[in-house]
Amino acid sequence: MENQTHNALQESLDDLRARKEHALLNGGQEKINRIHEQGALTARERIEKLVDFDSFLEVGMLNTSEFAGAEHQSAGDGIIAGLAKVNGRPVVVQAGDKTVFAGTEGSVHLRKGKEIHAYALKRGLPMFNLNEGGGLRMPDGMGSDGISDKLFPSEMLTHSREVPTISAILGDSFGGPTWMAVSSDFVTQLKGTCMAVAGPRMLEMATGQRISNEELGGWEVHAKQTGQIDGIGDTEEKCIEQMKNFFLYMPLNSTEEPPYRETKDDPYRHLDSVLQTLPQQKNRVYNMNQIISQLVDDSIFFEYKSFYGEALITGFAHMNGRVVGIVASQPKHYAGAAGVKECEKATDFICLCDSFHIPMIFLHDTPGFRVSNEAEKLKMPTKIMVWNQALAHSTVPKISIVIRKSVGAAYGNMCGPTMGADFVFAWPTAEINFTGPEVGINVVYGRQIQEAEDPQAARKTLLEKWAFDSSPYKAASKHLIDDVIDPAHTRKMINKALEYACLKNGSKSERRLANWPTGF
Repeated sequence: MENQTHNALQESLDDLRARKEHALLNGGQEKINRIHEQGALTARERIEKLVDFDSFLEVGMLNTSEFAGAEHQSAGDGIIAGLAKVNGRPVVVQAGDKTVFAGTEGSVHLRKGKEIHAYALKRGLPMFNLNEGGGLRMPDGMGSDGISDKLFPSEMLTHSREVPTISAILGDSFGGPTWMAVSSDFVTQLKGTCMAVAGPRMLEMATGQRISNEELGGWEVHAKQTGQIDGIGDTEEKCIEQMKNFFLYMPLNSTEEPPYRETKDDPYRHLDSVLQTLPQQKNRVYNMNQIISQLVDDSIFFEYKSFYGEALITGFAHMNGRVVGIVASQPKHYAGAAGVKECEKATDFICLCDSFHIPMIFLHDTPGFRVSNEAEKLKMPTKIMVWNQALAHSTVPKISIVIRKSVGAAYGNMCGPTMGADFVFAWPTAEINFTGPEVGINVVYGRQIQEAEDPQAARKTLLEKWAFDSSPYKAASKHLIDDVIDPAHTRKMINKALEYACLKNGSKSERRLANWPTGF
């Protein structure tokens, strides 16, 4: 009797091992080989690249499709999910599995994804999504009964930025993987992949339109035109590394501040060469990234949406070990004048920083907004005001520095006086006014210049007067800005200001922007 019991137990253990060994191959070795031949990684290999060694706790490993006869070819039902650690910090991970029905979403797939998302929210765990897949699986979604329980999950729609959501498009992604990506706080896309609502084949069948994957939803479409991705990578490894780097600046959840980073960089370090970056001629361009790299800890800056709205820089850095978000004009593009894309980029970034308790630093060098007939058709006034509304609702500490130009309404959008900044400083090189000098004197004094005996001399005199009026000292004398500072002391002033601004509640915000949309 004892031997029979032992044999039965051994048989059950052998059966379990066999099931798990089969599950580890997901859709089978042949499909894994095919993925490798294409130079791609499998879902399990992607997870291994992302998480700390031996930290992955898989859930739903023995899942299969609910369709009879599909059990032996649908291990995991197209998604691998579980808990793990990334750089020692706990997270939730899910990866689309192309070896099972091309990563399409069946009933079990959707159930597992919904539950792992709910668990992330319940326990305050950041979410990492390694996306690839063909959208809703036809057999599971067909019919009124099939589609009725497979619409958008409430966890995705009411996420409220409770935990950071970090996604990568690592293969062609349609439907669910796309919805997840565009709802995320950070998305990186592998070059050569496509992200769209539906694939080219369905598009052709529905509309007759023929288009390539690259034209439909390649990285250039999203990085430069739609702004729906925040980074790009030449390889899967680079995309995964970007996800991990972004995570360095994020808290685990909305109840925490972002982690400090150890640094030996003197918080009061002088920026001895910063003025060498600024051209002597006021109308010459330069790269604001050069000033940022001198300003931040150890010259490390993680840029966000670098290809989108290029006249505005957004990104993350540390100041004296504290995570900060930087919003800076980029004179290298359009002289730093913001257009529609820059407005959307700024709004998105302000919502992200305020939701996760990240203080913001604004660096001004802008001649105003890029106004045009085309911009008006794209709702430029609305875009400007939505940026302002986000700024007005944000409650994290904010420090604003006018480096060179800050003109018109853009002075407000870059967190000028009365716009909620804790401190507004200016360099002595700053020019602040309603409009730029050339435009201003032409509008106000055009007739006077034309009628002058020496129009050129009259123009020069008026330009000199305009420059005097634009000086930061006039605003400083009336306590409309807090101080005019030596550019070499900028790092010291920011770190001192942050110390006092974060004294009461750290960098904690009231999270008024947590429910704002994840796209604009």
